[in-house]
Formats: sequence, C-alpha cells, structure tokens
Amino acid sequence: MDKMELKPASVFHYFEEICRVPRPSKREEKIIAYLKAFGEKHGLETLTDEAGNVLIRKPATPGKEGLKTVVLQSHIDMVCEKNSDVQHDFLTDPIETVIDGEWLKAKGTTLGADNGIGVATELAILAADDIEHGPLECLFTVDEETGLTGAFALKEGFLSGDILINLDSEDEGELFIGCAGGAGTYAEFAYTPVPAPQDYFYFRVAVKGLTGGHSGDDINKGRANANKLLDRFLVQLAAKYDLLLCEIDGGNLHNAIPREACALCAVPMKDKEAVRVDLNVYTAELENEYAVTEPNLRTELSSELPCAEAIDPLVTKNLLRSVYAVHNGVYAMSQDIPGLVETSSNLASIKQTEDHKVKIVTSQRSSILSSRKDMSEMVASAFLLGGATVTTGDGYPGWKPNPASPILKVAVESYRRLFGTEPKVKAIHAGLECGLFLEKYPSLDMVSFGPTLRGVHSPDERMLIPTVDKFWRHLLDVLVNIPAK
Repeated sequence: MDKMELKPASVFHYFEEICRVPRPSKREEKIIAYLKAFGEKHGLETLTDEAGNVLIRKPATPGKEGLKTVVLQSHIDMVCEKNSDVQHDFLTDPIETVIDGEWLKAKGTTLGADNGIGVATELAILAADDIEHGPLECLFTVDEETGLTGAFALKEGFLSGDILINLDSEDEGELFIGCAGGAGTYAEFAYTPVPAPQDYFYFRVAVKGLTGGHSGDDINKGRANANKLLDRFLVQLAAKYDLLLCEIDGGNLHNAIPREACALCAVPMKDKEAVRVDLNVYTAELENEYAVTEPNLRTELSSELPCAEAIDPLVTKNLLRSVYAVHNGVYAMSQDIPGLVETSSNLASIKQTEDHKVKIVTSQRSSILSSRKDMSEMVASAFLLGGATVTTGDGYPGWKPNPASPILKVAVESYRRLFGTEPKVKAIHAGLECGLFLEKYPSLDMVSFGPTLRGVHSPDERMLIPTVDKFWRHLLDVLVNIPAK
C-alpha cells in the first residue's frame, strides 16, 4: 500500500500535515497557530479562548440550515513517547509515518493518531465544499493527555451546539456513550543521602521491552508494569543482601503503563555473582508469568562505577515496600456493563530529584466517583504508611451513559444502514473530555467514535488504515441525518 493510495485522501492529507507540526501536551502553540491560519485561509469564523482551545465554525450547506448544530471535537495534543534508542525531539521534529501492511505507524515514536486523526477529520470536513451538513462547530481542545486542561477551562457560551460528537475513540464499529472519571495520587519520599562504601559491587538493573499502552484502555490486558517488576526484584535483593539504592527511575506519563524502569544499586562484593544468578532466576519467572502479554520482556544488569552517595536505608526500605504494596491494575469490573473495567490504578512513574526526593505518580480511574475516591485513598494509604507525603488531585468527572440518547440512535441506524451490521454500544474505562463538557453544557447530547488504534501512548501506536474510511463514511452519514432543531 502506497501513501498516495490512502483513503479518504483528504483526511490522510491533513493527518500527514499535522504530523509535521509539533504538539506535545502543554506545548501546543504551533498547532494552535496552524489551526488559526487554517480557519483564516478558508474564511471561517475562528475563535480561541484563554486556555488555547480553538473553535472553527462552518455554516450549514444549502438546505441543511434547519438541522441542529453539531460540535465535532478532538484534542490537539499528543503523548510524546519514543524508544530509548531513537533520537527525536518532539518540540521540533516531525513525526515520520510508515505503512506496515494495513497499519500506519511512526518510526520509533508515538504516532499521534490519538487524537490527530480526529483533528485531521475535522479539518477535512471544514475544507470540503462537497459534504452535506448542518451548522458545524469544530472544537479543538488543548492538553487532554496530561490534565484535561482545555476541557476544564472551557467556558459557558463558547459553544452553541446541541449535539457533540467526540472523535477520540479507538475501536471502529464501537459507539461510546460513557467514560470513567479519574484522579492522580502523588507520593513524595524525602531522604538524607548517606556516604556509599567504595568496596561494594555497583550495578544498574533494568526492566525493558514491555508493551506499555494506555492506562485506561489497556489496563485489563494483563500487561506488566515496569515499575512494579523492578521494585519486586529490588525487594527480593533487600531481603537477602545489604542492598544500597543510589538511583531509581521508571515510567514517564501518568496515563501510560510504564515500559521501562531502572535502578542503580550496590551490594557487598561477595554477593556480586549471587545477584546475577538471582536476576536470571527472576527473569525466567517473569518470562513464564508474562509469556503471552510481554513477549519482548527483558532485564539487563551492568557493572557501574561506585557512587558517592546512596538513599538512606530506612527510606529505601519504606520506598520499596510501599511501591510493592500499592495497588496496580484492575481493581473492580462493572456490575452493570459486562466486560467494562469499573475501577483501576496505574503506578505511572518514579522519579528522583536533585533535592533528595523520590516522587511517584499514580492515576486512579472509575466510572463510580465513590469507588475512584476509595481507590485513591487505598493508594495513598500504602504510601502514607511508608512515611511519604501524599496528595490527591481534584480529578475529572466521568460521563454517565444515556442509552436513550437521540444522537446515539442516529449513529446506530446510520452504521446499520451503511455496513449491514450492528455497532457495539459501550462505555470506556479511559477518560474522555465529555464529562467535563457536560458540566458546562448539561443539555449536550453526546456520542464518541473513531477508527481503530492500537498501542496508543507507546511507540507501538498504530492505526488500522481501512477503518479510517469506514469511520469517515459513518461520520458523514450521521451529519446528513442530524435531526431538525
């Protein structure tokens, strides 16, 4: 398959165009400027609010003026993850896309189809002069991935639409009418550096090659968490040897399952070979446990020069035990919707700072607010018992499903008519911005759908090319069949 053959051509044209525009979360100024220039070029009313959200309005095509106003919505930021052996600056370098069979991928980085394909779809509709639709408002929100900042900051009166179609779902043929709410819980261990003995064996141990993925969509797929696997090994070592912990680092993003983690440690020289044997045994155990979900899992151990300082032993013990104790993964499944994860937590990142602190980021999700709060308190308790300072953010609301939604009915009937099969109507464990939109615009009727993406929030992110055309045809058909005001 050649890129020139990709369909719909206009959608892939704009997707490739925005792949050349850097758009990390919280650094969306270049893509904002691009959207404003796009609106001006096409003579469309273009607004920007204080947060940086962009709204482009397009009048109805002739004969469709009486339809309800539809808001098409996507977020413009992307998760910036790359493989450790890839040189890429997300602030300046374009995303390089490649075709692999029926999949579109990037060279060693996240693709940004989450949610760049939604953005490209909106741009293709705005630029077209041969698509029938009623009044449209295309909303492009900022910073969805690291805090939902744009959705939080959206003010009443910015939108005037009656219906909102969110284009940030990742399974073609599935219509989403609900999502989980979430919050972050943050732990901070302060430590006093202690002199490190120079006659110890210093080594760096790493867990690598994990699948990773989205901490909402993929949390129920049995994938390993690099932070948990590394910590598990360190706890084993601490129980057998006089272990010193000098450095620890794992994971990056609050909403990604961590793929890599490493630690710089030391043990008495007499235990050098025993540690290597322990790691071999441990690796074999992990390969057996995760044979299906983590086929590329690997561990590494390399000798290092002695460190001048280490984390003091008490904090080391409390840190390692707290990380071991804290819940990670699915906690409860929905009692209302079969197969839906109700409550989960992700041990996202462990970072050491120059001011002698180890900071840990976790994120909790649930479709039930009280359960999310319970999960956050459970995670906080594990860290508090270890002597950490703990805070939990305010979080964001979920989106309660409405099976009687009028736009859902339109979308279901459209899909059935176009493709001769029933779409699946579902809720999602990931966080969408829809819950926040409802707080500001409680009368909005909403549905979310999109093409098939896999491996989002990781360098394995890929988009199934044939589903983009199906998604496009479905969306255009829905726009033609929007009910009258």
